[in-house]
Amino acid sequence: MTTSNAQSMAYEAISPTKAPSFPLDQWYVAALSSELKDKPLGRTLLSTPMVLFRTADGQVAALEDRCCHRALPLSSGTLEERGLRCGYHGLLFNGDGKCVEIPGQEKIPSKAKVTPYVVCERDQIVWIWFGSQAHPQPTCAPPAYDVHSNGKYLFDGDVYHYNAPYQLIHDNLLDLSHLGYVHLRTIGGNASIHMNAQMKVESTDNVVRVVRHMLNSTPPPTYTAAYPFKGNVDRWQEIEFHVSHLRIWTGAVDVNTEAVEDPERGGFHMRGFHGVTPETETTSHYFWTMATNPIRDPQTTLEKVIEQTVLTFDEDKVVIEAQYQNMCRFGGRPMVDIHVDVGANRARKIIEQIRHSNC
Repeated sequence: MTTSNAQSMAYEAISPTKAPSFPLDQWYVAALSSELKDKPLGRTLLSTPMVLFRTADGQVAALEDRCCHRALPLSSGTLEERGLRCGYHGLLFNGDGKCVEIPGQEKIPSKAKVTPYVVCERDQIVWIWFGSQAHPQPTCAPPAYDVHSNGKYLFDGDVYHYNAPYQLIHDNLLDLSHLGYVHLRTIGGNASIHMNAQMKVESTDNVVRVVRHMLNSTPPPTYTAAYPFKGNVDRWQEIEFHVSHLRIWTGAVDVNTEAVEDPERGGFHMRGFHGVTPETETTSHYFWTMATNPIRDPQTTLEKVIEQTVLTFDEDKVVIEAQYQNMCRFGGRPMVDIHVDVGANRARKIIEQIRHSNC
């Protein structure tokens, strides 16, 4: 479905059931485009079970994951030319949720339909609109991410399921000081340099931006595996928080060769897209891609970067899930903030403000 169609189409009962802890009137990541092929995909987003699939013309559709006949998940069904067929009694639903065929029965009851949701595919990311009662239809287009489409980078990605609340993932991504302790084998480096990096935190509207510079530092293993650095490097980390996703640009240049503030700087780049979508109050989906700018042997370099990224995210997942388990075990005892928590705290404040405005 195109953005214009998603904004103009009059869906019935478009707003899913909402939990109060989730900020609404937002586009959330529902899937990576690469996930939707020849089978329906069942997924719970913001406590709403749904099925995602491609129609015959390649457009993405999302429906309530429940057949209106006997309640079998439609994600258990099969895709056909005209839509999604239920795997129990064969009712066939089109991308708008309307039943278009009941095997053995000519008349189709008017109530034979399931709730559709507004989805839009853009830059190889599938977005879904979760609106409040005041805004069941989108109030804006889904975010663009031209790193996937501008031809300057190669990228790949995947999806993680977390047994932890989504804001703990935000906290982790907004505070990269942990790299020196958690990611020694990959993107880490000297822990002291990470903890003492020059850091600037800014926030405007519903966006938080964290910029960290680590000058004249030793390049970590991931960097040296992918780029021919001559020695020490000037390294940057630029994090941009949005309510439903984060964009992180990290990289390095040979020391004293280019300004790390220059938007056109060269060197080694890793541009990460991080779609963080709540599944429930206590579980989350983490959609990620990593893009890089190989200067030699592009496919091999991309494979190295993705391999290293997976190792990094595996390490983060262990830490975040263990953190949440311990938070539950200790019954919500208070925690102390330190200097690296500024960005994460601002992001939490933004989410709290949006939640209250949705009430």
